[in-house]
Amino acid sequence: MSPEQFYELLLKELSIHKEMQPYYKFLEGGNSEHFRKNYFIQRLTYIYNVIQTQPNAKIWDCGSGYGTTCLFLAMNGISAHGTTLEFYYAMVQKRMEYWKQYGNSSLFTCSYENLFDSPPPPKSYNIILVQDTLHHLEPINDALRIFYQSLKPNGKLIAIEENGKNLIQRAKLYKYRGNNLIISIYDETLQKDILLGNENIRSIEDWEKLFKQQGFTIPPQSIEYIRYYLPIHYRFAQADDLLLREKVIEKKSKIRRNYFFFGLNFLAVKG
Repeated sequence: MSPEQFYELLLKELSIHKEMQPYYKFLEGGNSEHFRKNYFIQRLTYIYNVIQTQPNAKIWDCGSGYGTTCLFLAMNGISAHGTTLEFYYAMVQKRMEYWKQYGNSSLFTCSYENLFDSPPPPKSYNIILVQDTLHHLEPINDALRIFYQSLKPNGKLIAIEENGKNLIQRAKLYKYRGNNLIISIYDETLQKDILLGNENIRSIEDWEKLFKQQGFTIPPQSIEYIRYYLPIHYRFAQADDLLLREKVIEKKSKIRRNYFFFGLNFLAVKG
């Protein structure tokens, strides 16, 4: 099942599981519809392109949320285990009932647990997926150490993040939380306080330093910047054309790539 086909089925699901609509705002229409669709499919494609090069890989999705990526993998016959601390966990079983009509949704398993309380056994996984999650993990060095230990030799971590150099996003987040980059929250399920990165997004240079300290390398060719154009641009151009233009800008303009692309994808390989 292609990312595009999965997206169309996800739209149908959102009309059934309406409680997910505030998170996946794909049904709102207007210019934002194609803007969000492009971003969603680009990230899913990046993940799939990495995973399909390793058949039968054991996969862990840390911070799996609603389980959307794991369900996409399941629809393609790929098993994965997700862990989360989010309220989304309650939706997982309902979603599996919907998706089983299109594939083997039972290939996706999920548990509610804290990375630091119950890390996986050493060398358990070939691939770790961390999507919109790295900037929430604290202490970050401890988290990366656990990831390194959990990966098998030459294992890969797929990071799907926000670009910490994006000037617009940095201004928005500073207005939202100032310099309060790490907070403590109380988890009702675990009955304990946990540390949380407060939208603590970073640049690729910062990630490279942190990952290198734990023994990872980030291949330069794995780094991808996505989502340059804003929703208003989709009023005046076709979505596919904007994607092509973005790829040209990413390659040709270092300034616009570093400071105006919103999304940052990369691989970290265990040394």
